Amino acid sequence: MRIPGLTGRAPGFRAFAGLVLITGLAACATPGPGETRDGVFDPQEPANRRVHAFNKRVYSRLSGDGEPGFIKSLPDPVKNGVVNFSDTVALPQTVVNQLLQGRLLRASRNTLRFSVNATLGIAGLMDVASPMGLHEDRSNFGETLYVWGFPEGGYMELPVLGPSTERETVGLFVDFFTDPFAYVLPSPQRYVRYGARLGELMIKRSDYGDAIDAVLEGSADSYAQARVIWLEKRRHELGDDSIEGSGFIDPEAMDTEGF
Repeated sequence: MRIPGLTGRAPGFRAFAGLVLITGLAACATPGPGETRDGVFDPQEPANRRVHAFNKRVYSRLSGDGEPGFIKSLPDPVKNGVVNFSDTVALPQTVVNQLLQGRLLRASRNTLRFSVNATLGIAGLMDVASPMGLHEDRSNFGETLYVWGFPEGGYMELPVLGPSTERETVGLFVDFFTDPFAYVLPSPQRYVRYGARLGELMIKRSDYGDAIDAVLEGSADSYAQARVIWLEKRRHELGDDSIEGSGFIDPEAMDTEGF
């Protein structure tokens, strides 16, 4: 049986995704003795700091650097539409990952959320599922790897996308090639999902920019502060609180959704 959009792609996809996964997981090394500081493994810190400085300049432009930037000048209905659409088109991939994690109830709930928002929500531009009790619940392959027991690896900061780890970065690349929309939509429509996700990241960073900047700019070392906040937030989301302790910020005590 021939499946439109999949024919001729599946073998190449499997080979490429397998190569990316194997290569990436090999890089998710477990730190040796003395290689962590306060629960943080950052073997590429000099390169990460350069990326962090670049990201701060980008974020400053987005937030307007004291003046209303382009993102902040957009009407709220436009920003809400982008965020809602991004969430809707991400749901099929979330369902795939939750199935791989063995979380069948959450996968079923997100399938229903997608169906409701994609139809009643006008192609996902409105979130009509949340008032029905079907709240946002995202997952990615980085979480799948955590559930499967793969190590976190070293901390990374990615251009524009911001903080990550080796495991999360591998997950990001695998998610790029396992997006169901990439195999059922023609080009260029299949790339709309990535544009929406980038737009969502920029909108959230702009909306929460003042709170984040207050933390980062008020710190003697904004890179180290951002690293700690993001790692605590992500580990808390995954249920891994391995760097909790004195000197660390409780992710529940501040709003870091814009990260």
